[in-house]
Amino acid sequence: MTTIHPNPSGLPALPTYFISHGGGPWPWMKREMGNTYARLEAALADMPRQIGRTPRAILMVSAHWESSAFTVMANPRPPMIYDYGGFPAHTYQVHYDAPGAPDVALRVRDLIAAAGLPVQVDAERGFDHGTFSPMAAIYPKADVPVLQLSLRRGLDPAEHLALGRALAPLRHEDVLIVGSGLSYHNLRNFGPQARDVSKAFDDWLGQAVVNDTAAARNEQLEAWAQAPAARIAHPREEHLIPLMVAVGAAEQEAGVRVYHEADFMGGLSVSSFRFGEAAGQRS
Repeated sequence: MTTIHPNPSGLPALPTYFISHGGGPWPWMKREMGNTYARLEAALADMPRQIGRTPRAILMVSAHWESSAFTVMANPRPPMIYDYGGFPAHTYQVHYDAPGAPDVALRVRDLIAAAGLPVQVDAERGFDHGTFSPMAAIYPKADVPVLQLSLRRGLDPAEHLALGRALAPLRHEDVLIVGSGLSYHNLRNFGPQARDVSKAFDDWLGQAVVNDTAAARNEQLEAWAQAPAARIAHPREEHLIPLMVAVGAAEQEAGVRVYHEADFMGGLSVSSFRFGEAAGQRS
């Protein structure tokens, strides 16, 4: 087992986040996309203020990595994975050069194993765009260590809630847990024609994660596919499942919507959420 690194200052536990990470390499396409991502960028850039201190590391659970077992990135210098297509040539040269966190990776492995969940370590894996695109807005200097954790194939909501539960001690060890996906992800039904269905699902999602905690919230999330327009919003749920990890790691704490647009990409309702208090709210 690896050594536990509790927060030496005794500061409160960090909150957790589920963020909508946007499309592809959007931070490097402002000339092409104008103000399309301005509100999302502002919301992501506000996270350090909400947290109130610089975390020791950031554990990113990205929608763009699935494995047969929960897999932890342990690369000390993660390379870039350009896991998108059809974007301008310069977006295949971008870099987000944050260091990895191999020591945190081993701690993550041990916590998952102790919970009886399957886990393995990948010493070669790099950052996919579910990590490097939002991180370019959150910590643009790339000066905070970052590591990724995969989803597990099968995308079982209850199992990913349990994963979050297993990771909860990290919040007291100055590791920020971020689930990175999209609250609406149907690339075949985008824009104005998706206005009503995206709003229906987003309204349900906000109610489910903000108004309830613990058992009631978990019950709703485990049955997410029964929500209004659920399978239109998420024909495949990999962009929603990172939410379960963020919720599981802050199971007893209220959620708050920290980002919302009702006209993203011409009509989509999209959101991001924080679980646990911001620094300024703590007594």
